[in-house]
Amino acid sequence: MDETPYSGRFEAGAHLFALRVYFEDTDAGGVVYHANYLRFMERARSDMMRVAGVDQRGALERGEGNYVVAELGLRFRAPARLDDDLLVISRVTEMRGALCAVHQRVMRSTETLVEADVSVALIGANGRPKRQPRHWIDIFERLKGTE
Repeated sequence: MDETPYSGRFEAGAHLFALRVYFEDTDAGGVVYHANYLRFMERARSDMMRVAGVDQRGALERGEGNYVVAELGLRFRAPARLDDDLLVISRVTEMRGALCAVHQRVMRSTETLVEADVSVALIGANGRPKRQPRHWIDIFERLKGTE
């Protein structure tokens, strides 16, 4: 039995991360609570970086820094509901210094439910932005260039 946790994949320059809506994700109205879309997108971004070869855990353990959300813009278009199969599509859109910008869409089949533009910044142990490692920038630039 394969007990390896689910990983997303890259396809046509985008990272695809599938998930299902569970009861805990919904609010009293039976739809996905708005803040849970942020959790879905965070999981997808973390998975995208891991699958691409960015070792966030290793960097954190070595004291080299970690990513924090620096800017976030959301557009809600339609609600997701219990048992919906969703797909989070993530594309790197910009790289500079400490910053990586990602456009994300939460989809149900062909319908866009939520769109987000997220900028994450690498910060050091002192809480100040720091330049991303060159090999990480190279990874993101390759991802950005495959649209």
